[in-house]
Amino acid sequence: MTLVAGVDGCPDGWLAVSMAEGHPDEAHLAFFPDFDTLLAGLKDASVIAIDMPIGLPDRLIGKGRSCEVAVRRLLGPRQSSVFAIPTRAAVMAGDYREACTVSLETSEPPRKVSKQAFNLFPKIRQIDACWRVGMETRVFECHPEAAFWALNDGQPMALPKKVKSRANPAGLEERAKALAHAGFDPAFLQIGNVDRLPGRAGRDDLLDATVCAWSAARICRGEAISFPDPAEIDSHGRPMAITV
Repeated sequence: MTLVAGVDGCPDGWLAVSMAEGHPDEAHLAFFPDFDTLLAGLKDASVIAIDMPIGLPDRLIGKGRSCEVAVRRLLGPRQSSVFAIPTRAAVMAGDYREACTVSLETSEPPRKVSKQAFNLFPKIRQIDACWRVGMETRVFECHPEAAFWALNDGQPMALPKKVKSRANPAGLEERAKALAHAGFDPAFLQIGNVDRLPGRAGRDDLLDATVCAWSAARICRGEAISFPDPAEIDSHGRPMAITV
């Protein structure tokens, strides 16, 4: 059987949902403290779809990478979940003030770095440090709300996943129902309501990793959509595309 996996970052590391392609009802949950350990733990996975930027622009022009702009157009009220990742130099900066300074110098129009984006930088740097030639055929950047759009027949989720930075139970249930309809075990999708997830992850992280696993299966079958297609490549050879 072909193994695929979906991955979402959580406060202490990475939450991964893996499954044999075609068997979402047998999905398995795992936690990894860093990306290098994740790659080792998922060495048998043919496709890994991860909710984290991979390719980084040298200069940011307009409203973000073309993949972010394209996906944002599809999501209607959910488009705010897709924010523009800053430039490579800003992501590699040592602290928030430096990141803002560098971002202002490398973006048109000049823009600072949001705290939400800055909090992702350590995980983006982990991926970048682990990246090797050839990984682009196995490790794909995904986005949960875009994946739910694809799962929901080209319609964005009606309800937000979070409200004022807190989990929105109704929005989580909407996503869990969509995943259950796609064949995932409803009991698996309830983890996080009553059980403590590893890595200080929340139920939203579980559902995001699960829908990324759904996209990984689509990639494996050749059914996924890439924004853009073909993927753009950054100056360090990393793909800049969101695939669902």
